[in-house]
Amino acid sequence: MKIALFPNEIKNHSIKIASEVCQFLKEKGVDVFAEERLSSMIGSRVLQEADYQAIDFRISFGGDGTILRVVHRHPDLQAPLLGVNLGSLGFLADIPVSEIYPSLQYLLDGQYRVQQRMIIEGSISNGERCFAVNDVVIHRSQNHSLVDLAIYVDKKYVNTFSADGIIFSTPGGSTAYSLAAGGPILTPDLNAIIITPICPHTITNRPIVISPTHQIEVKYLSDYHPVEITYDGLFTCSLSKQECFSLNISTRTFQLVHLSNHDYFFTLREKLGWQGKLKNQPPV
Repeated sequence: MKIALFPNEIKNHSIKIASEVCQFLKEKGVDVFAEERLSSMIGSRVLQEADYQAIDFRISFGGDGTILRVVHRHPDLQAPLLGVNLGSLGFLADIPVSEIYPSLQYLLDGQYRVQQRMIIEGSISNGERCFAVNDVVIHRSQNHSLVDLAIYVDKKYVNTFSADGIIFSTPGGSTAYSLAAGGPILTPDLNAIIITPICPHTITNRPIVISPTHQIEVKYLSDYHPVEITYDGLFTCSLSKQECFSLNISTRTFQLVHLSNHDYFFTLREKLGWQGKLKNQPPV
């Protein structure tokens, strides 16, 4: 088995944990790889010298942001990814530090399932294109007032939002920025795109959930500075007045590993601090 490790370089304890995991895996007969600048620090082989198609799993050490950076930094590395959570929320990275080694043993023993997560792609008129696991955000950027963004679905006019911007989210990203802006939570096994306006001027402007088979277009109408388009909070480009932005589902997917004891709704309750009534759990 071949596993690539991706610690968060900003967090020193992440590299230390990755080094200990590397030793654990090597003792189990696993070939371990890491990026060249980190391989000597954790005692692994160099990832860039490996056949990406031969990598069986990726393991990240950080938060959801670490996972997103790994996916974008190595788009050709398609191996399923398991996230160890060293951050705060961790909807993608759901393995707590206290359970690393039992979780690794689950992985080695085959007690897991691989979930296919949707990816969306966007492009602007000049052909510049990028993808997102969580969301694509169009934001007013340096403009000091609301901007007007016209939305079309399959060339049919939907609405013009006067807002700080618009979030286009995958189901997996529904618990990120879209949720903070008032969008719905979608279970990640669904195929859908959430359109969530950011602070719209008219409170009747509500989030919309549509099938990913549709083609979405956005036209920037305001006579202001260009607006900003951000993919997963990592890559940014701009959209000028009267320019159009197109968005659709990608042909590729993101593979996320969930161990056999994973419970999505338990994660929601824990991470979002849901309380409910202080009663015993009702029988199923």
